[in-house]
Amino acid sequence: MRIFLLIYVFSLFGILFSIQNKPIEQSIEDGSMIYDDFCIQCHGPNGIGLIKTIPPLANSDFLLNIKKSISIIKYGAKGPIIVNGKEYEGNSMISQGLDAEEISDVLNYIKNNWGNSNEIQITVEDVNNIKNPI
Repeated sequence: MRIFLLIYVFSLFGILFSIQNKPIEQSIEDGSMIYDDFCIQCHGPNGIGLIKTIPPLANSDFLLNIKKSISIIKYGAKGPIIVNGKEYEGNSMISQGLDAEEISDVLNYIKNNWGNSNEIQITVEDVNNIKNPI
């Protein structure tokens, strides 16, 4: 009975570990669906945003700061934001209520599209490490 219980517990840990560390390709694919559900309305299908109000995600230097990128999706943001040397005034983004896996997936999608290129996969652990708005 103890052996069965140990095998069961280790199997659960293995499943949970594999879910959190999905391949980048799967994370990007999942992130595409999340983007279509939560982000496309404001940032557009090509990530270009809206002039003066909604900053672009395409070719965005803001995305180089992974901690701020996670924070803004996780907690939202108010006030002006500077992206690619331009100020976007009246920027207000509310938290979309995404869980850590959804945030990591959508960031992996954004950071690997529209001229953005990221070799480092954003993980659930990265998202969970951001405890307060930055």
